[in-house]
Amino acid sequence: MKVIIISGATATGKTDLGIKIARQVKSDVINFDSLLLYQELNIGTAKPSLEERGEVLHHMIDVSSIFNPLNAADYVKRTIPIINELHSKNKIPILVGGSGFYLQALLFGMYDSPTSPSDIIKRSQDLYEKEGIAPFHQILQEKDHASFERYHENDHYRIRRAVEHFWTTGSPLSEERQKKDVKNKEINLTNTHGWETFHIYLKIPKEEHFEIITNRTHKMIETGLLDEVQKLITQGFTGHEKPLQSIGYKEALDFLRGNIKSLEECKEKISISTRQLAKAQKTWFNRIKEKETFNPLTETKDIFEALKMFLQK
Repeated sequence: MKVIIISGATATGKTDLGIKIARQVKSDVINFDSLLLYQELNIGTAKPSLEERGEVLHHMIDVSSIFNPLNAADYVKRTIPIINELHSKNKIPILVGGSGFYLQALLFGMYDSPTSPSDIIKRSQDLYEKEGIAPFHQILQEKDHASFERYHENDHYRIRRAVEHFWTTGSPLSEERQKKDVKNKEINLTNTHGWETFHIYLKIPKEEHFEIITNRTHKMIETGLLDEVQKLITQGFTGHEKPLQSIGYKEALDFLRGNIKSLEECKEKISISTRQLAKAQKTWFNRIKEKETFNPLTETKDIFEALKMFLQK
């Protein structure tokens, strides 16, 4: 059973390539970008357009509300049946996204981490509302340095989750992750489902990538990101919701609240945070050995030649 994976940092052309490949193999795209799961987030997530989704069926987009955030375990639970259904129809699922943790959970399963008790959740929320993410950073640096190094500074959810795990169990979350990694290595599989995968990893040279990120940031502002965020506030969202702490939305909220003084400063902060996120995503995907790396700006022909070989196996 074959599965095609298209991964890469933000703004590397994954959506466009996914659609092109879906047309060729006559199959569907399955999203593994965590922010595309939410109905209310559109402009700031660079979500495929309705026209694109009308041409090629995209699964796991707009499947929940910010009021009901999903985690990686929820994602896997919903996605496995979709993959199985496509295989039953002799179609090759095309996984497209940039959330490496969601892809890892889908391919290899979740490592063990108990649900945080209500008193731990309250402790976490009270600290976060009072002092922000800084004390959580400090706790990880002292108690779970591997997780401190692993998580991007803007990934408030996972940083807090790692601290909550430590408070609950007294042990670093990174230890559970290491146990899972060792187990996966011991079984010597590219995934735990027995799928035959072709993993296309898109990587653009840094300077060109930075220019694309800057241009996309400007386009998001011009096409109504601030209006989208203002509408969400009007609908009753507080801005503390996990998806609204993501890049683009967090800065837009700060601008609307007067914490960022000018539109140009807002654009610059979004661009810088996006570049930092891209760096963290590249670090994540660099750890995955079973993949083929391509520059989508110059190597589209090579991608489709490699795809052809995979399909003929």
